[in-house]
Amino acid sequence: MDTSELLKRVRKVEIKTRSLSKNIFSGEYHSAFKGRGMSFSEVRAYQYGDEVRDIDWNVTARTGEPHIKVFEEERELTIMLLVDVSHSVQFGTHDQWKNEWIAEICAVLGFSALQNNDKVGLILFTDQIEMYIPPKKGRQHLLRIIRELLYFEPIGRKTNINVPLAYLSNVIKKKCIAFVISDFISEPFEDTLRIASKRHDMVGIHVHDPAETNLPDAGLIRMRDSETQRISIVDTSDAKVRHAYAVSYAHRLLDFKEQFKRNQSDVMTLATDQSYIQEFHRFFKHRAS
Repeated sequence: MDTSELLKRVRKVEIKTRSLSKNIFSGEYHSAFKGRGMSFSEVRAYQYGDEVRDIDWNVTARTGEPHIKVFEEERELTIMLLVDVSHSVQFGTHDQWKNEWIAEICAVLGFSALQNNDKVGLILFTDQIEMYIPPKKGRQHLLRIIRELLYFEPIGRKTNINVPLAYLSNVIKKKCIAFVISDFISEPFEDTLRIASKRHDMVGIHVHDPAETNLPDAGLIRMRDSETQRISIVDTSDAKVRHAYAVSYAHRLLDFKEQFKRNQSDVMTLATDQSYIQEFHRFFKHRAS
């Protein structure tokens, strides 16, 4: 694809997602994330009605008069997008493949952050770190992120969620909102998630194509694992095979949700044949409650 086609496609994603962010999600984004972080502002004399638990006992002891700590809402947040670019997300049976869906989801979150004057950063990963773009503000910065999401060509093929979680803990020291966006075809990652969630506000977004939930009854078919390249002949006319496949998918989805929930982290599940708008509404409403 030449440069003009690339820019045209990036611009198309920008127009759609900027409009959604401005007209639908901007207020909900603000309600969901603003005010969840508080920073120390000053110490002042205690006044009737102030919270007793906010008393600064060191200053109170030094002055002989009760003083309280005053906190204010953090005005600026950092949004980190941890995005799976392994070969398993390069798949689709509908209008958009999983990786294209992921790019659009990230753009919506990015423009919502931009309109609230927040920084946005990006970590692309497979079973290794493929790219890191430090968090910054600005439209041009966000357009670069969208471009990389659409056209980056990874070195690795497999997925390991432990890799970006460990990297996040090492490079981002101040608390951030971190969205891990993947199909979560990965080995267990709870230990690294536990460490990351102690500092950061973690959100898992599971993206899948509806064809991944169940095998069709199509007789003998040749299947290739996109990550391992292993080829298998599968008898999809066998009801037991189809059932085992469906059970395996359900277990992986449940495992993803449970690992996040055990670490007090939110989750979303998005299918490429459905609108993500309703799920985003539900998510933002839950966060704001």
